[in-house]
Order: sequence, then C-alpha cells, then structure tokens
Amino acid sequence: MLLRHAKSAYPDGVADHDRPLAPRGEREAGLAGDWLRNGAPVDPPVQAVLCSSATRTRQTLQRTGLEVPVHVTDRIYGAMPGAVIEQINAVEQIFDFDVRTLLVIGHEPTMSALALGLAGAPGTNATAAEHISTKYPTSAMAVLRIDGPWSSVELGSAALTAFHIPR
Repeated sequence: MLLRHAKSAYPDGVADHDRPLAPRGEREAGLAGDWLRNGAPVDPPVQAVLCSSATRTRQTLQRTGLEVPVHVTDRIYGAMPGAVIEQINAVEQIFDFDVRTLLVIGHEPTMSALALGLAGAPGTNATAAEHISTKYPTSAMAVLRIDGPWSSVELGSAALTAFHIPR
C-alpha cells in the first residue's frame, strides 16, 4: 500500500523536510488509519511500514494509530520511484519477519508515479489508475497486489486493486 502523507502546514522559516501536519492533515491521517485498520481490502492488515524521514510523514504515521514495526528512512524523502522500489526490494533484510502487507508513506509526485509504474499485472483496476493519473491527494492510498517476494518487485509487476481517499 502506498500512502501519500496527510495535508501539511507551511509555517514561515521551516524547511520542507521539517514541515508539520496542518489541522486538516491531522484529521485526515486519523481517517486513513481508520480505513487501514478496518476497511482496507488487504489480508492480512498492515504488518510493517516504510516511512519517509520527513516530519509530515512521521506525523501521518503516528496519527494512523498503526502499531506495527516501522523503518524510517531518508531514502524515501525526495526520492524517485526507483529508489523507493529499492527500499521495497530490501523488506526481507529490513524487517526480521515475513512481511505480507507493507505500507509505504511518502510524497508526491513519487507516490503517483510509483503506483502507476508498478501497476500492470493482471487484475489492475483501470478506474483506480485513472483516478491516480488525475490526482493523488494528501492521505490517499493505492493498494497494490504482488505475487512473489518483495525482492522481485519491479515496474509493471503489481496489480493496482484500489485507490482510496479518506475524507
């Protein structure tokens, strides 16, 4: 699952990496967490998280209420899709258990490019892909299914099954 961070604030004098969530973002991140815990079409539920090191992504994760192992990395902040795929490919080395459902929390334009780039396997939802290509709003989540180990994830190897915008 690919989650774009919740709506951030733009306080004067604060570097991009350090921007916090806006009040709307705090609310929407909570709604994203509700969906992840109770409505997301994944089985099993989220078991581990790869999270950008930016303040707004870490605050988004905190507001979701997920209590799972987390790996925070600078490699997702400002990354191109290929760098995020490299992190996904390393899940077996990052976590010390068999992760079946992974959540990646990152930024635009990477999340939309990554979701559309990974999609292509049979079962891809064309409507979800169309929505992502139009706009990937804050707190939105793409759900992708892969067959095989995390190390085999590459462009075109996943089926995009859903796109959810918690509001």
